[in-house]
Amino acid sequence: MTTVVEGIRKSDAAIAIDETAYASRFNDGEIGRDLRLHIAEDSARWVLEEVSKLGTRSERLLLTLVALKAMETQSVMDDRLVTAMLIQALLIAHTSLSSRRLEMPAINRSKRRELDQFLAIFVHTSARILQQGFWNDLCTKASLECDINDMIDGRLFVTVWSELANGSIFHMLSSGLQTKLQGLLDIARPMSETPKQPALDKSVSKTPPAAQLSPYDSDRMTILPFSHFVFDKHLQPISITVQASRNMSGRSAKVFQEVSHWHNAKRRLDPKAAHVLSDRDKMRAMRRNQFFMAEMASYAASLTGVTGKILEPELITVSEDAKPAKEAVERTKENSDTAKQRKGQAAKGASNAKAIIAANVAAKSGGVADKAMAAWKTVRANFDAERSLQSRYRKTKAYLRDLPRDKRAIVQAEVEYYIICTLLKMYRILSKQTDDTNQHQIDGVTALIFSAIRGLPVAKGLTKAIVSQVKSIIQALRLPKVEFPAVETDAKLSFEPDLRLSEIQPVATAYHEFQLLHCGPYMDRNLDSMPDPRVKTFNPDGWQRKVLDELDADRSIFVVAPTSAGKTFISFYAMEKVLRRNDDSILVYVAPTKALVNQIGAEVQARFKKTYGHAGRSVWAIHTRDYRINNPSGCQILVTVPHILQIMLLSPSNAKSWSRKVKCIIFDEIHSIGQAEDGVVWEQLLLLAPCPIIALSATVGNPEQFNSWLTSTQRSSGFDVTMITHQHRYSDLRKFIYKPPRQFSFAGLPEPSFGTLGLDELDGLAFVHPVASLVNKSRGIPQDLSLEARDCLTLWKCMCLHQTEAFPVDQTLDPDRMPQVLRKADIIEWEKKLKALLKSWMLQEESPFDKIVEDLGKPMNDTRPPAHYTSRPEENSVTTEAVTLEADDLYCTTLPLLCKLQERDALPAILFNYDRGKCERICQTIMKQLRDAENNMKESSPSWKTKIRGYEQYLANKSKQNPKKVAVPKKKGKANDEEGTSKADKMQDAASEEANPYANFNPDAPVEGFHFANIAKAEAAELAAIHKELKWRGLEPWLMESLTRGIGVHHAGMNRKYRQAVEMLFRKGFLRVVIATGTLALGINMPCATVIFSGDSVFLTALNFRQAAGRAGRRGFDLLGNVVFQNLTTAKVCRLLSSRLPDMNGHFPVTTTLILRLFSLLHESGNTKYAVDAINSLLSQPRLYLDGPAFKDQVLHHLRFSIEYLRRHDLLSAEGVPLNFAGLTSHLYYTENSSFALNALLKEGFFHELCSEIDTAESRVLRKLMIVMAHLFGRRPCRHSDQEYIENIVKRSPSIVFLPQLPASAAQILQEHNNQTLQIFTTY
Repeated sequence: MTTVVEGIRKSDAAIAIDETAYASRFNDGEIGRDLRLHIAEDSARWVLEEVSKLGTRSERLLLTLVALKAMETQSVMDDRLVTAMLIQALLIAHTSLSSRRLEMPAINRSKRRELDQFLAIFVHTSARILQQGFWNDLCTKASLECDINDMIDGRLFVTVWSELANGSIFHMLSSGLQTKLQGLLDIARPMSETPKQPALDKSVSKTPPAAQLSPYDSDRMTILPFSHFVFDKHLQPISITVQASRNMSGRSAKVFQEVSHWHNAKRRLDPKAAHVLSDRDKMRAMRRNQFFMAEMASYAASLTGVTGKILEPELITVSEDAKPAKEAVERTKENSDTAKQRKGQAAKGASNAKAIIAANVAAKSGGVADKAMAAWKTVRANFDAERSLQSRYRKTKAYLRDLPRDKRAIVQAEVEYYIICTLLKMYRILSKQTDDTNQHQIDGVTALIFSAIRGLPVAKGLTKAIVSQVKSIIQALRLPKVEFPAVETDAKLSFEPDLRLSEIQPVATAYHEFQLLHCGPYMDRNLDSMPDPRVKTFNPDGWQRKVLDELDADRSIFVVAPTSAGKTFISFYAMEKVLRRNDDSILVYVAPTKALVNQIGAEVQARFKKTYGHAGRSVWAIHTRDYRINNPSGCQILVTVPHILQIMLLSPSNAKSWSRKVKCIIFDEIHSIGQAEDGVVWEQLLLLAPCPIIALSATVGNPEQFNSWLTSTQRSSGFDVTMITHQHRYSDLRKFIYKPPRQFSFAGLPEPSFGTLGLDELDGLAFVHPVASLVNKSRGIPQDLSLEARDCLTLWKCMCLHQTEAFPVDQTLDPDRMPQVLRKADIIEWEKKLKALLKSWMLQEESPFDKIVEDLGKPMNDTRPPAHYTSRPEENSVTTEAVTLEADDLYCTTLPLLCKLQERDALPAILFNYDRGKCERICQTIMKQLRDAENNMKESSPSWKTKIRGYEQYLANKSKQNPKKVAVPKKKGKANDEEGTSKADKMQDAASEEANPYANFNPDAPVEGFHFANIAKAEAAELAAIHKELKWRGLEPWLMESLTRGIGVHHAGMNRKYRQAVEMLFRKGFLRVVIATGTLALGINMPCATVIFSGDSVFLTALNFRQAAGRAGRRGFDLLGNVVFQNLTTAKVCRLLSSRLPDMNGHFPVTTTLILRLFSLLHESGNTKYAVDAINSLLSQPRLYLDGPAFKDQVLHHLRFSIEYLRRHDLLSAEGVPLNFAGLTSHLYYTENSSFALNALLKEGFFHELCSEIDTAESRVLRKLMIVMAHLFGRRPCRHSDQEYIENIVKRSPSIVFLPQLPASAAQILQEHNNQTLQIFTTY
């Protein structure tokens, strides 16, 4: 019955009153026919002057008085109604909305009708007054507070009207309100006489009116007593009236003791008692552990480091430097005399040792250099024999990458020069071709040559001959000049380079434009990079060295950097630091998903190994709800999910030992704190962390705000936080919109081109310039909207084209003013200036910003699809029928898109679709297209038929040469040399077998060109083992076939072993196409060249887009990543690119179950220091939750209310001791509030009474028990509840679709529990 009247000053809109509705509601039709408003501007001004004398500037009071004055001729008006309306207008200004939740007084129907008529006329009159022309000017000039958005509170009005009958309402008003009321009544006196009110009694309580009007009796206004030495000091600011003594209930309370686990009816094992396993249990446990370890070992073998090489574990030893400084000082003092005696001896020994080492190095260096050069000559001879220059280039690059560091230093310069010569030969051949379609490939090879030349000056082993010849190549190609260091060494090359520079056609493009257009991905990415002894595999950038400095200082860090920027090594550096410190320190790695947990566990195994002095210890362990690998309490690196870490930190058994050893916690993908389901657990962990933390994320919309909150939480625990941000990806992302052809002919996968990056100039793939997505200027320019080198050039040219006198382009932005050899740092600085100018144009309507967006968006807005696409136009011998494609057919248009990627060597690719069924159907459609085309080829290809005849002849010859021999049993004592063949014969047969082209031919295997698998990346034995295990697990045959064709499906509904196999085979390079939901978007190490967003989805948000797109162009694998939008509208693509990341919103982390668990932690751990510190840290936070206010009163009040609730429901004693079912309730913390409902049913004996008939009516008891538990823990909203669904699905289903009603006795208990909870909250 709350009415809100909104003024035109607030909304600038007239208020329309539905008079017909009022007239139909009231039979006499008083409203709308006979209502006459007597409103004059002079009268309103007089009321304003009188109200101002009372010291109030409220528009609500002014409107109330003017409306009542206009209604004085109405029949419904009386003194009591006028006085009640004025009192409620006063009380609204002095009470909060929650305090006005009053019980409606009992009123007969005639009085109810009278009140309804009065309120309806009052609302109508007020609305008419607000529509008068003078009202807005009158209130504006008087500077009145516009508070008419809270005009009438129906419950409060009726309560005041009811209390006026006995005059008690005046005693509930403070003296100030009584004085103000008297003034208002004097203004309204011409309308009525004031009811006689008693004189103000000095003893009248000054309690606020809302409290006086509370509908609850005095017994409910008391709080049960509570005292605990840890909580008392935090609750001191709260002043609460506590009842002296009261028995909580008639039942007896029992201190909770956990004698069994809630998942197991058996009694808990005594941790101190020796638990002896039987031999069979030992064997089963050992086999189970061996199985998991073998699985993790194979998974770890597929992981690679930043350079793309397979990881090799490093043996970790405890370092003296890593031990605490205090221990080192004490040890030095104790052994100072001994140290002085040994110092002189050590100095002498050290000098002798250094001399010996130097002599050995000098003696061996010559031999190592000779061997390295000899090995290079041998390998180079094999490379020279390669007919394919592309294959020669790739093998040489791989050879140089895999060389050990000492050998690479000897031959690096010559090998890199050999690569330049190979590329130059490629360039010469391509330049002679008259076909203009290969210009893109020529530009790509030229960019590769310049990239190789630019990196040559820092190569080891540089000679005068190499420098001289490379300078000649630069001059012949007219490339930007590269500075070389002064070289004194002059050695003859081990090969004769075939340069033929006179035949080289120079590059026609200017220096800067050539680099910006074609060399952006190859530019020097050195961003303040320097060698650092703490990092062995690469030279860290400046921000990465700052991270290492903060970790060495044992400070908390918050790192925000995009995917592929280099965040991964931070975690492993912290792990190595903990491992080297001692054998007891613990680091916990928290990941949001189990897939990421498995990956990190495998990567830790692949990187580190350590020897411990006693059994039961391990380097790492995994602990999730589903399984555990190694002992979580006996490892140094624990990889887990948030819920498990929370359980371990709040476990009383860990408070005295394990929790105190935790020295660092890594929170990966920290933006998960914003999730609706598990975000509160992340927040609680950050508040309870007993050590420095490392928070990592690539997608945080409000990093400054989150860092501010994180800093305040960590400082209350005694730790400092440093935020380190890095905005630049290592490899750029290039976006395209796919437009499928009208017709498609598939005759096999096309041959990939060489030297081309990106998907430019391919039919059907429209390039999306990032600036073209800024169609909505109100969003501004997102901070993470990055431009690569050629994007900057295109933008600069477009801005110069559309510049005006009012909006010029500064000449300093001309790229010709930049250095001759461009670096990534130069592009970043140029991009910053261009975006600043563009942003200034965006804010002004008359600027040419719209024209720039229109011009840059022309390629993606061109909706004309290609007419026809043939995957292999050169295969004229195979006739392929053209298939007509629908543009919106997501399934049939995927294979043409993959063929386009194959043309540019842009595989492997991950296709993201957030529908599991669509992922599987896309895979099945591709499989069918490949299979049908393969069968068509086999039927029509003469070469295939010839090959089959040759294979059949090979089998026939083989059977003649090796007839079946009759097995003759060997006689004991004799060697029986006549049987079998010798080892040499077997080797000769194997060699001849391998020489036969049909030896490894399998006619049933997918034919080359009709599968995406890279068969060279995985061994046949490994594939056979995977197939065997997946078949044993009952995997569907089509999924097995998809693996053989290089295609995988990945979503949460798939078999865990199959998902793991897909991840391993994709990382190894065997699978080159994976169709997945969001399971691969969050931190999983799945490097790919291209990410495809296949189809739209409500889950495809700005956050998920950035997470998924980050899989493309991973560091160490690709210089450029491609992002393709398939079957998405241009508007949706622009929204995804231009939307800013969502802010990380917090939760209120102090839940009632958390408080109960804290009391359990204190009580069962004996009030240990860790438990006390954890609670003090939690309750001392100045800002308890992210995005929350900076005051603690509401937190402390919620804490005290929760204690009151737990006390009244027999879960906590007055001294803070857990009682009765406290253990069960706290164990089910993730089901709050259902856990408290279960406690209510247990407390009232519902289950005891129900199960008393289990022996006589088992079926009925179990059914009722199942219904109750389903209501508590398994309720799911039914989205389809219309009549058609009920008739066709529900009634025909053999199952009970809709949950039956809760048993009456249980419903009554829960209803009473709800009422009690409401009373407790209202009383508090």
